[in-house]
Amino acid sequence: MRVLLINTSERIGGAAIAASRLIDALKTNGIKAKLLVRDKQTDEITVVRTDTSWFNIFKFLWERLVIWVNNRFTRRNLFAVDIANAGIDITNLPEFQQADIIHLHWINQGMLSLKNIQKILDSGKPVVWTMHDMWPFTGICHHARECTKYQTSCNHCMFLRNGGGKRDLSYRVFRKKQKLYNHSKIAFVACSRWLEELAKSSSLLTGHTITSIPNPINTNLFAPRDRKAARTSCGLPQDMHLILFASMKITDKRKGVDYLIESCKMLIEKHPEQQDKIGVVAFGRHSKYLESLIPFKVFSFEYISSEHEIINIYNAVDLYVTPSLEENLPNTIMEAMACGTPCVGFQVGGIPEMIDHLHNGYVAEYKSSEDLANGIYWVLTEADYPLLAEQASRKVIGNYSERAIAKKYLEVYNRITGKHD
Repeated sequence: MRVLLINTSERIGGAAIAASRLIDALKTNGIKAKLLVRDKQTDEITVVRTDTSWFNIFKFLWERLVIWVNNRFTRRNLFAVDIANAGIDITNLPEFQQADIIHLHWINQGMLSLKNIQKILDSGKPVVWTMHDMWPFTGICHHARECTKYQTSCNHCMFLRNGGGKRDLSYRVFRKKQKLYNHSKIAFVACSRWLEELAKSSSLLTGHTITSIPNPINTNLFAPRDRKAARTSCGLPQDMHLILFASMKITDKRKGVDYLIESCKMLIEKHPEQQDKIGVVAFGRHSKYLESLIPFKVFSFEYISSEHEIINIYNAVDLYVTPSLEENLPNTIMEAMACGTPCVGFQVGGIPEMIDHLHNGYVAEYKSSEDLANGIYWVLTEADYPLLAEQASRKVIGNYSERAIAKKYLEVYNRITGKHD
């Protein structure tokens, strides 16, 4: 069996990391797999790059231009939506023609257009689509937030300043997707049970098979290490409780940095004795932004791409905090827990599926800085920490290991091709 996975990027973004890890999981379990991307970051031979001509770059810019015009010439929410009006025809590539199964992942921002997807479906090859956000079953948005229009038909999109009606951009793209999905056999996979339930409520996917399979992780690589040695390697102090906050861009409001800042201030107000006992480790672009805003000592790192360095940081800290406001199934929580580091996060998206409240971490009330502070304090001072750390690692090994996830995808592949174990 030959499987061709398709994602816009090889390593940048959560979906890219998940797709790359799935390639490793499939290969380890005897499946011949390749990853086709537009943006290639490594020299991995199983990752194939599409043609990056100026014409394809123009396609990406053309899509942004159409969105910009429909948003009345403002850049606000320019990347919160995608319309898939331009992309790359991959059906003539040898990797496509040799594949038995086409496995789509995050294919936005000029990778595949809706017409390109139609051509893939017309080829007759079985198609699996792993949904890393809501875009496959909404009109144009990646996260609908409180909006439920996608359940019937998108219109008057809150991310755009257009007038609605049949010329509304979200309405038009919704109808195009509806036409695309009708009479098409696509096996949709959600990375979390939360996303699965949302997908099932969309009229776009009525009649389609939707299953939930989490992203995989290499539990031999992401595993508990000696904390003292990890701190020495990272240049971090041995005598403090360390909290980790990580994001590609620290100042991204969707990642909830304001709630982290507020919760840290509340911690100091309620527990002033912790002032010199707690430190915050931040990695990502603009990490120094936090140094003047958080009342604890901040140890800032720029964006880190090396998995070995990231593993050291996870093992060096006592707690990973993710106050993110929009999430599916965060790789960062999985990575931290695999390293035996308990997590605290809001009750949103797939986070409550990963963190078992008071068992391997703490799930805080959504958008409550006070409860986030309570969770941080509980993990660091009140919980049975060794047991908490052990349960975190055990949860990942039992639910997200490469072997377990590859087996689930193999079942999907066999089902869509009509094969049986």
